[in-house]
Amino acid sequence: METWGFFRFIGLLWLSVLLFSAKCLASIQSVGKIQPGFQASQMRYIDNNGLFLLSAKKEFAFGFVTTPDVTLFLLAIIHMRSLKIVWSANRGSPVTNSDDFVFNEKGNVLLQKGNGVVWSVETGGKVVTAMELQDSGNLVLLGNQSTLIWQSFSHPTDTLLSNQDFSEGLKLVSDPSSSNLTCILEIKSGDMILSAAFQTPQPYWSMGKDSRKTINKDGGVVTVASLSANSWRFYDKNKVLLWQFIFSDDTDTNATWIAVLGNDGFISFYNLQDGQSSVASPTKIPSNLCSNPEPCGAYYICFSGKTCRCPSVLASSSNCNSGIVSPCGRSRVSTELVNAGDGLNYFALGFLPPSSKSDLNGCKASCAGNCSCLALFFQNSTGDCYLFDRIGSFQHSDKGSDFVSLIKVLSDGGSDSNTGKDGSSQKRFPYVVIIAIATILVMVGLLYVGFRFYRKNKRIPESPRETSEEDNFLETLSGMPIRFSYRDLQTATNNFSVKLGQGGFGSVYQGALPDGTQLAVKKLEGIGQGKKEFRAEVSIIGSIHHHHLVRIKGFCAEGTHRLLAYEYMANGSLDKWIFRKNRDEFLLDWDTRFNIALGTAKGLAYLHEDCDNKIVHCDIKPENVLLDDKYLAKVSDFGLAKLMTREQSHVFTTLRGTRGYLAPEWITNYAISEKSDVYSYGMVLLEIIGGRKNFDPAETSEKSHFPSYAFKMLEEGKLRDILDSQLIIDENDERVFTAIKVALWCVQEDMNLRPSMTKVVQMLEGLCAVRQPPTSSPLGSRLYSNFFRSISEEGTSSGPSDCNSDAYLSAVRLSGPR
Repeated sequence: METWGFFRFIGLLWLSVLLFSAKCLASIQSVGKIQPGFQASQMRYIDNNGLFLLSAKKEFAFGFVTTPDVTLFLLAIIHMRSLKIVWSANRGSPVTNSDDFVFNEKGNVLLQKGNGVVWSVETGGKVVTAMELQDSGNLVLLGNQSTLIWQSFSHPTDTLLSNQDFSEGLKLVSDPSSSNLTCILEIKSGDMILSAAFQTPQPYWSMGKDSRKTINKDGGVVTVASLSANSWRFYDKNKVLLWQFIFSDDTDTNATWIAVLGNDGFISFYNLQDGQSSVASPTKIPSNLCSNPEPCGAYYICFSGKTCRCPSVLASSSNCNSGIVSPCGRSRVSTELVNAGDGLNYFALGFLPPSSKSDLNGCKASCAGNCSCLALFFQNSTGDCYLFDRIGSFQHSDKGSDFVSLIKVLSDGGSDSNTGKDGSSQKRFPYVVIIAIATILVMVGLLYVGFRFYRKNKRIPESPRETSEEDNFLETLSGMPIRFSYRDLQTATNNFSVKLGQGGFGSVYQGALPDGTQLAVKKLEGIGQGKKEFRAEVSIIGSIHHHHLVRIKGFCAEGTHRLLAYEYMANGSLDKWIFRKNRDEFLLDWDTRFNIALGTAKGLAYLHEDCDNKIVHCDIKPENVLLDDKYLAKVSDFGLAKLMTREQSHVFTTLRGTRGYLAPEWITNYAISEKSDVYSYGMVLLEIIGGRKNFDPAETSEKSHFPSYAFKMLEEGKLRDILDSQLIIDENDERVFTAIKVALWCVQEDMNLRPSMTKVVQMLEGLCAVRQPPTSSPLGSRLYSNFFRSISEEGTSSGPSDCNSDAYLSAVRLSGPR
């Protein structure tokens, strides 16, 4: 029996070795080409960030790339230095980390999602012998004698690469905007045209009308264009150069430029050789910030500098809306045409033929008689009438406008069924009178009954109503924030026109009260509470006052609107100060960084230990550490996880660039506790010290996961190498090495080894000694970083633990301070 047990052990050990070897083999990247019989998934190549094919010079890579929903992936080509996606196979249909890319023995190329296929290559029955990623960034399928069967250059998405031919028949399509609008770039009728993809496309730019181009030869018909060095060149079918559009002063012929059609409708140019920053050229298409479909949203007026205002005629409407949802719907409604304002223009007017020629009354009659017409523009000087079935942003013209602009809105007359000929109106007249008289009698009767009831109960002590009593109680709580109406905050933010940022809980807008008090107004999304419950929770959060916590000035709970008004923090969030895109940007000195780290720790310590019941933040990251005009750090968004719906709480962090702040217990069965905040704080502290993100794929493999590198430097006694290389420090300043050791204590995988936040404050202030932290498990760190590399690129988690779970909240609830 013992012998059998021994052999069983040896067998299992050998099987483990085989499985481990297979895993390692699957993570080896191919360079240049792959042959039929190849299969890959993001999980198999997680050690290579999902990438499995490199170009010969390793400039480009092909594989699985994380999307904003960090549990889903695109099959894409990326530029390695800048990490920019230049082409994707399954845009709009992302897959999971276990779905397979298949290049089978028959030469078929497809991407499977479950049992279905989301993308495949049509080869026309030709035999495919290899797939190659060229140094140009072109993915090609080759047949016998290396004949070209298919290439990604012939199927562009939203990006064009240097020397990529963009010919007639091809289209560049942007990602959808927030209003689900896409834009299309194409060559047709001898010109390159950019259009808004409404049901009836609306062009808003063409190269032929752009005054910035130079003309090399007149009279030709453009059929193809390509980026070459710092210019966009346009050729006829014989490859004769007709036009040239220079978009950069950089004349480096080795530069790798790309043109990207963004979801804002602009074409931007990037030099990929600039590295990960990939600074865009100042040249954009179109050149005017207001000359694209929706710089401000439908019906808004865009002023120079991209200031947005609602037309006065719609100022009282919700979200600056005309009120017409479906102009040709079954229910006929009474509409009228109203003037949108003087001196207005529209982005498509210079590129569309008029709908007709007439006078203004004829143009109005055409729109009024067409249920799909939402707006019209009439040009006084020419009599041209333009009708639109979908409207974007208006443009304000400082020089005035030759156009009269009218929009269709709901009239006060109500339903069209009430209008008709005189005869039918007279027939309905008696019924109208009867209904009116009956309504008046009923109202008088109700008023009489109400008056009698009031007199009857006047002498009886009034029994308080539960709802009003609770509401009054909430309104009179000590320290309760100011209750604003939605209109108050809409006015304070100039109709939410200046957006400060986007967070997992909602968008933040700058505002000011009539007395000049500056505000940051957050529109909360995914709130599950009713008004009463929301006010109760806000009263708790609003009563928590601390020098290092952002203070709530007021709130709004009106209808479906849930808003919080915070004190305005002039220097914004910490991330923009420590993650510098350019070396020339302002560098925070060590004293400022240390004070920010200490202040953040004090704020968290107060939440954990100085409230009646501890508050676990659950989302500590640089974006949630705000700085005032003197760089005083204050923690924001504390307690907001309690206000989210259960579904929203699983994905409450959506800002780009935040990786790995969630503690290891998020992917285990351990409960989330205040020690999870300690781990997140440790990650932030490391980033403050190092001046870089905790995961940076642009770094060498040794340095890409910063915490692992920091533990390695700790072992080797090279703590100075962890510090931001551009910082100038006093070598005798013990705070530097104290902060590093504190950070490494905080990011221990075993939550029991992490100090409390109060202990962290004491260690940073030098009130107690900081022992040498134990080295975190290299294998554990590697597995954990790989896991969050795939599911936490955006700082989200859909793990089993949940700050809003019933079991969790029964132990840790929000409450006021002691």
